[in-house]
Amino acid sequence: MKNKFHLILVFFFLIGLIISAIEPKDYFTWLMEVFPAIIGFLVLVCSYTRFKFSKLTYVFILIHCYILFVGGHYTYAEVPLFDTIKDWLHQDRNNYDKVGHFAQGFVPAMITKEILIRKHVLRNKAWLPVFTVSICMAISVLYEFLEWGVAICTGESADAFLGTQGYVWDTQSDMLYAAIGAICMFLFVRKKYRHKIEKSQPVFS
Repeated sequence: MKNKFHLILVFFFLIGLIISAIEPKDYFTWLMEVFPAIIGFLVLVCSYTRFKFSKLTYVFILIHCYILFVGGHYTYAEVPLFDTIKDWLHQDRNNYDKVGHFAQGFVPAMITKEILIRKHVLRNKAWLPVFTVSICMAISVLYEFLEWGVAICTGESADAFLGTQGYVWDTQSDMLYAAIGAICMFLFVRKKYRHKIEKSQPVFS
C-alpha cells in the first residue's frame, strides 16, 4: 500500500510537470523555475530504497512542486489568480513569488526536521528549530545567489525568472518569507507528527 501511495504521488508529479510545460509564458523561465522540482524528484527517487520520508512530508513536497509548476508556466509575476488578488487588495505587484518563497522555507523545514530527527543528528532536541531554520535560510540564500548568477549571465532574459517587478527589496523579502515559512512549520506541524517520524527508523546509517 505504501508503494501504491508513492506511485500516485509520482503520477501527479509527472502530470503537473507535463501540463506546466504546455505553452508556458517562456520556456527558459519555465525550465529555470521547475528545475529545482526535477532535481528534487530525481534525488528522492535515487534515495527511495535507502530512506523514505513520511507520507505527510511527501505530500507537502508535491504541493511545493506544483507551486513551482504554476510559477514556471505563467512566470511568478503573471500568475492570473494573484493578478486578481492584486486588484482586489490594491497591491502594487503580483505576490505569487512570496507564496513560492514561503514554501521554500516551510517544505525544506519538514525535510530537514525529519532527517535530523531520524538520523539522530542532535542529542539535545531543543536545538532542532535553530538548526532547521538555519539550514532553510542557507537554502534560501543559495537560491538568491543562483538568481543573481542567472541575471548576470543572461541579462534581460532573466527578468521573468527574477520576478522583482521593480521592488528593490525583493531579495531580502524573499529570504524573510522563507524564514517565516520555516518557523511556521514548527508552529503548525505539531508534536504528533514529530512522534510519528521518531518511530520511523532510517534504513541507512
